[in-house]
Amino acid sequence: MARYAFGVPELSDGIGFTVIAVGLFAVAEIVMNLESKEAREVFTGRIANLMPTAGDLKDSSWPMVRGTAVGAFFGVLPGTGPALSSFATYLLEKKLARDPSRFGKGAIEGVAAPEAANNAAAQTAFIPMLTLGLPASATMALMLAAMTMQGIEPGPHVMITKPDLFWGVIASMWIGNLLLLLLNLPLVGVWVRLLRVPYRWLFPSVIMFSSLGNYAVNNNPVDVYLCAVVGVLGYILAKLECEPAPLILGYVLGPLMEEYVRRALLISRGDPTVFFTRPISLAFMIATLFILIVMVAPELRKKRG
Repeated sequence: MARYAFGVPELSDGIGFTVIAVGLFAVAEIVMNLESKEAREVFTGRIANLMPTAGDLKDSSWPMVRGTAVGAFFGVLPGTGPALSSFATYLLEKKLARDPSRFGKGAIEGVAAPEAANNAAAQTAFIPMLTLGLPASATMALMLAAMTMQGIEPGPHVMITKPDLFWGVIASMWIGNLLLLLLNLPLVGVWVRLLRVPYRWLFPSVIMFSSLGNYAVNNNPVDVYLCAVVGVLGYILAKLECEPAPLILGYVLGPLMEEYVRRALLISRGDPTVFFTRPISLAFMIATLFILIVMVAPELRKKRG
């Protein structure tokens, strides 16, 4: 049975991730900038130093370590992907920051930590794919299919049976990161020149390319209309000072949670206590409760004060 389709056949498969992400972070952001006086200003300065200073390295060192840890954790979990780890790390750094208002205005922690998490998640996703044959993302599923077509069976013995493949993948990660560094630094000037484009040209272009991208994913014009609706919702959330990132996390994790809760209840024949009687599940429940207490306690103390 279709749920929440409202008689529209195009909604039978739900709303795509691209529609939600573009609507919340592109359309809503543009509308917010249009009502701000700062949106009329165009960047005309020059970038003096490309390399980070000693202060930048000091401020971003621990965020990068935390981002790498969070990204590595999410990378081995099926169905999460680098985007989820980046959002989670950004929220974590904003929560740990002494001045959260700096985020969104050039705080280096808000850039370094999500980038570290993104890189860690993209590379640790190879672990379950190579060792267990379990793809952690759509990209890993494509790589698993390609390996199967070549007669390569991923598993615990892949390091022994196919050492050239295993160590070749690891070497490609080092080479890829080195090439990214060599390409990005010389091209910084190109990206800076984009900031000099007047906003009256830039904003319509962003909306146009966003609409084209949404349409191109499924060749469905309804996705463009849904993106506009989500953009209005994102604008309302921004005016209410609600962060859109948790909505993205809920969107990604919600279906996974629903699916695995259903599986667990089928295995336990409808007994919900299975989540508290199994050691691993109980440990995750206790850890989740502890994290919630750590997050909520400072706010309660602030209100009492």
